[in-house]
Amino acid sequence: MSFRLATLAGGQCGARCPQVIVAEGVIEEGTPEAFVAFAKTAAVEARLRGMILLNSPGGRVVASMRLGEVFRKLRLAVAVARYEKVGDRAGPSAGRCMSACVYAMMGGVKRVVPPESQVGIHRMSTTGYSESQPHRPSTPTVAYADEEMVSTLAGYASRMGVSSTLIRTAETISPDDIHILSSTEMRRWRLATAQF
Repeated sequence: MSFRLATLAGGQCGARCPQVIVAEGVIEEGTPEAFVAFAKTAAVEARLRGMILLNSPGGRVVASMRLGEVFRKLRLAVAVARYEKVGDRAGPSAGRCMSACVYAMMGGVKRVVPPESQVGIHRMSTTGYSESQPHRPSTPTVAYADEEMVSTLAGYASRMGVSSTLIRTAETISPDDIHILSSTEMRRWRLATAQF
């Protein structure tokens, strides 16, 4: 995952326009530490607001929870969005937060998913490969999270103010599929609102 600062231009703010953090890409094992290092350097910016635009296909579940905990510790708001610059216009546009990204998003003190953005959930899994034998390719094997991991994740969701029902629901959806959450589901499970 990469991080950068972006200016939210608009109105007559000029050089005083606020800046936000843009986080994009796959959440890997080292992402939480990389974000902490980035946040330390970005903190000197006087125009920086406590907001992240998050756009990710997912990644590692435990790293996503750790990243969410950093977001919470820094009291950051999270909006599922990309940052685009088209001609003279620059600002947030439709984003996606899929799979494990949802667990990072949970860390936001305020979580917003604009109507044009998408959030998707499915069952936690990892894919490994058996050792190949001569003239036979290795075959993929899928492992699912055990009940202890599901309980850990449900407890994390509860600490972040999100209903653990979201986790239990995600665990019913095949990892080969993805369920795009409706605005009603996001409100019901206290995951996000559609606007600040």
